[in-house]
Amino acid sequence: MTYLLDTNIIVAYLRMQPLWYLAEETFGFLDEENEVIIPSIVIGELRSLGIKNNWGARKRAKLEEIVKKFYPFTTLTKDVVERYAEIDAFSQGRLPGRRLDCSARNMGKNDLWIAAVASALNATLITTDSDFDHLNNRFLNVARFELK
Repeated sequence: MTYLLDTNIIVAYLRMQPLWYLAEETFGFLDEENEVIIPSIVIGELRSLGIKNNWGARKRAKLEEIVKKFYPFTTLTKDVVERYAEIDAFSQGRLPGRRLDCSARNMGKNDLWIAAVASALNATLITTDSDFDHLNNRFLNVARFELK
């Protein structure tokens, strides 16, 4: 299986929160037969968090360790760009031929890119963010965990 980890899942890992263990136990994304992707958008969000929150050297090193452990996806392919446009239009209820079953929503631009990468790579997005729910089983598979 191919999984894509959202920013909040990596933050849970860095904080060693139970959410990380629950997500890993549920999907086994540390198993060798699974491919785990971290898009450059997530890496950028995490590095920004580190700067803004004045992370120490140990926490920054832990972040870089996890980025190396998984597959960093750094290329915006034609498929990703097309999927971004479709997901943005769909989220606004304006994609011809694809009906939105809820009210239109403005997704954050980073979330749009994350969804586009997951969709283009046919990866299951692991997240705690409900902003992806309307895309589940339409553009990508979303595995959302509740923060407790």
